[in-house]
Amino acid sequence: MPKVELRDGESQEKLLRRFRKVVTRSGVLSEVRKRRWFVSKNEQRRMEEKKAIRRYKKRARKQREYHN
Repeated sequence: MPKVELRDGESQEKLLRRFRKVVTRSGVLSEVRKRRWFVSKNEQRRMEEKKAIRRYKKRARKQREYHN
C-alpha cells in the first residue's frame, strides 16, 4: 500500500499530488480495475490477441507514414 508522510512546510495540496503520483506508479488502481470483474482465461487470451493486432496495425501505419 502506497504511503506518504507530510514533510515540514509542505501544503496539503502538494502532499495530495505526491500521493497521487505514488499511487499511479505503484499500479494499485489499475490492478483493482483489472480484478473488478472475473475474466476467464479464454476471454483474456482473446483480448490480448486483439490488442496485439491493434499494436501491429498501428506500427504498420506509422511506418507507412514515415516512409512516405
